[in-house]
Amino acid sequence: MKKFWSTTMAIFVIASFVLSACAQATPVATPEPATEEPVVTEAPAPTDVPEPTAAPTEEPTPVPEPTAVPVGTVENPIKVLFVPSVDANVIVSGGEIMAAALKEATGLEFEVSVPTSYAATIEEMCASPENTMGFIPGLGYVLANQLCGVDVAFKAVRFGWSVYWAQIMVPADSEIKSLADLDGKKWAYPDAGSTSGYLAILPMLAEAGVTPGETLEAGGHTGAVRAIYNNEADFGTAFFSPPLKPEGEEPWKVGDSPEIPEELIPSCAPNAEGTRLMCGDWRVLDARAGLRQEAPDVVQKVRLLAISPEIPNDTLSFGPEFPADLRQQIVDALVAFAETEAWDTSIGNQDFYGWTGIEPAADEEYDVVRQMIELAGLTLEDLGQ
Repeated sequence: MKKFWSTTMAIFVIASFVLSACAQATPVATPEPATEEPVVTEAPAPTDVPEPTAAPTEEPTPVPEPTAVPVGTVENPIKVLFVPSVDANVIVSGGEIMAAALKEATGLEFEVSVPTSYAATIEEMCASPENTMGFIPGLGYVLANQLCGVDVAFKAVRFGWSVYWAQIMVPADSEIKSLADLDGKKWAYPDAGSTSGYLAILPMLAEAGVTPGETLEAGGHTGAVRAIYNNEADFGTAFFSPPLKPEGEEPWKVGDSPEIPEELIPSCAPNAEGTRLMCGDWRVLDARAGLRQEAPDVVQKVRLLAISPEIPNDTLSFGPEFPADLRQQIVDALVAFAETEAWDTSIGNQDFYGWTGIEPAADEEYDVVRQMIELAGLTLEDLGQ
């Protein structure tokens, strides 16, 4: 009995220890559902796995920019532009002589052309600023300079004069004796873009209170002379250059009469070669000389009424982006060409522009023309198309 009781007590003690340990353990509560989004973290990439790389892409083949054709080559010749102030055929043939001389001196290629009007010449220089050179009068130069920066290099010299004048002509038998008599009369002029044939005349007419009647654009200085010779207009305007007096006589000067002495007029006629209009030993150099072969008696039929104040001579100008090195080559070649006999068959020809030489010119010399333009209110559109 005693043994049974001892065994029972042992079992009871062991059971008490077990229950006591269970009572001390904290029960795990059931977790409430999470109210926030769980934070997800990426597992670190295994160190032995290489990083993925983007698929290689082929770079586009670069498209080469078009190479500019050098100025002065066969593919891109230098454009030599002349205004249509005299017969275009004479200009082209004489211009080709000049172009050949320039090519021989520089090795550059040139292309001669005569646009249809003064305005067209200016527009061409502005449209091709890197490869154009133009023989343009003061008015054309100033407008081209204002429009796109065309730059003057030379001015013409005619028998020692770097200036010239405009002349007003009437039929020799006309009753017109003064500027005032021109009011309401028909006016023939070369081109609305001509400095001496048009622009310089406007202030003269305005000062005299003259309003012309009908007008005729004659297509050049010789054309304006022809219109008066053929009685197609009452008065005409063109360029004036002083007569060349015989050697030994005092040269013509400002203030002298522009007309040939009356006693010499009956003798006026072309020389034997037809290259000059002579009145005795006096040589006529104004616009009438251009009609001498067609009308040998032009001085007898067309007389001068008046001339304008001085105008700076025509220019040789370059496009605003013309390469400086090529320009210098051409300038040097022109100076040399002006000393040759071939010059007289080109731009020195009386039937061409009659330049006997060239002088360097500066932009400010043409401020007087700018004043004329301002007074007249002219723009490029006024020069015709």
